[in-house]
Amino acid sequence: MLRARNKYLFMVVSFLLWFPQFLYVPIFSPYMESLGGKYTFIGIVLSSYGLMQLICRLPIGIFSDLRRVRKPFIIFGMFVSMLSCLIFLFTDNLGWILAARALAGLSAATWVAFTVLYPSYFTEKEVHLAMGSISFIVVLAQFIGMSFSGYIVSEWGWKAPFLIGGLFSIIGVILSFFIFEPKEGIEREPIKLKDLAIVVKESTLLKVALLSIIAHSIIFSTMFGFTSNYALKIGFKESELTWLVFSFMIPHAIATLFMGRVLVPHLGEWNALKIAFFLASLFTIVFPFVHTKGFFLVFQGFSGFSLGLIFPLLLGMSIEKIAPEKRATAMGTYQALYAIGIFAGPFFAGIFNSMMGIAAGFYFVGILGLVATFLIIIWSRGHGESAAICVEQSVEKSKAGV
Repeated sequence: MLRARNKYLFMVVSFLLWFPQFLYVPIFSPYMESLGGKYTFIGIVLSSYGLMQLICRLPIGIFSDLRRVRKPFIIFGMFVSMLSCLIFLFTDNLGWILAARALAGLSAATWVAFTVLYPSYFTEKEVHLAMGSISFIVVLAQFIGMSFSGYIVSEWGWKAPFLIGGLFSIIGVILSFFIFEPKEGIEREPIKLKDLAIVVKESTLLKVALLSIIAHSIIFSTMFGFTSNYALKIGFKESELTWLVFSFMIPHAIATLFMGRVLVPHLGEWNALKIAFFLASLFTIVFPFVHTKGFFLVFQGFSGFSLGLIFPLLLGMSIEKIAPEKRATAMGTYQALYAIGIFAGPFFAGIFNSMMGIAAGFYFVGILGLVATFLIIIWSRGHGESAAICVEQSVEKSKAGV
């Protein structure tokens, strides 16, 4: 009974880390634009989230390994998340909004401690179950938070998501003090520089990391970036932004099952990746040509589905060529590298949007996707893979991170 309580409490705390952060994502760019923020500045604010993860994720993982404790880092992450929401709530100053979003990125970087502590509640054979459960909690928090943000703003104003997020964050901070961690700590070999040097020389990991940087650039410049701004410009109301979330996130989730059961077994990893990137690029580039709500939602669905094929596939491919004893190092490296995309995509999209209009950002990341497609065509020639690739290699491994 106590063991079950520990698991459920941890899942609740995990939900309370992500829910407040995604509650305001669909309305965040329009909110900053309503305060007078230019697209360049909006891009900088959006990119700060990825920059903090890029800088902090590996150091937090290494330091928590050396100290053999995770709970203090989890409490710290919950506190920083709360602080971020409260700053958003109590100020309209664009400089403080930048600081608050950077703090949200720092909070997200502590997720590495969550993903180490939670599996300790399970037996060795149940680790995949643990990672699957906690990954589901993240997706659930994202989906619920983003689904209601537009309606909340239309009913109670721009500040309402930050107020609700702040209240949930306060509850999360309090509950985080009660999560269980073994007194002896969790034994995990810290990342060693020599292992890091070996891992970064693995060509497949570097190729996959580069593709992931591009994929994250696309999604954080569009769905988690400027898509809402464009939708409002073509006639959507704030309350209707909920439909943008539904039309993107539902196909995005379905795509994971489709990728594992249909696309990869029949086409192989690299061919599946090539098709997914090409489709994601195509739908991103045509967005600025869509001016009706119905077609916009249809293209949102296709975009969500295409990107939903890419992320779990890349996650599995990032460690499949790595020796088991070095996979934790490889995963940490991969997650730190793809944060470059979370930073760079919105940063440059914001600049292009300011210079040439909001369509420019969509063209920019769409072209990046075409570059990724071209790279995959070249790289796949060196991988003699058959069509009958085991589904587990991509699907199960995709559960190992967020």
